[in-house]
Amino acid sequence: MNLTQNVASIAKWSTILSSQFHTSAALCRVVSGKYRITKKRDKPLTYEMANPPHYIAHRKTWNSWNTSNLKDGLRRSETALEDEFIRRFINGTWHGLVCSEVIIKRQFNHIRVAAIMRRAVSPIKMYFLLGYSEELLANWLQCPVTLEIQTVDSYKDVVFKYI
Repeated sequence: MNLTQNVASIAKWSTILSSQFHTSAALCRVVSGKYRITKKRDKPLTYEMANPPHYIAHRKTWNSWNTSNLKDGLRRSETALEDEFIRRFINGTWHGLVCSEVIIKRQFNHIRVAAIMRRAVSPIKMYFLLGYSEELLANWLQCPVTLEIQTVDSYKDVVFKYI
């Protein structure tokens, strides 16, 4: 190729590339993971929800405790999938009773699940759901599972602030 052909091909490609290249001013605002303030300021937030994501490890903690996300960690995708399954199972089994985030802590071969529940059912049903959940999760995940449940009278007991 000679110089005129190179210039012609660059000119042809420059019009195509310039039409697809967009520039804009940098927007240095952190808006993801934050809740919008409502007009009436009547939306309740728990302590976990009230702190934005950049306060993780400063004011709040992670919702999953495991070491599989470290470099060369084993079972990364399986652990994330199991954590999502555990959260959905707990929210479905304890329908309408979960007042906070479901915290999952993995220690060696043991999984501990922590949550705050409402006291809207009888203690007999609460103990049944506790044993039922632990037994099914232990059979599905093939490791011991312990549920650490704390109870409150109503959802208003876990509200940190209104926005």
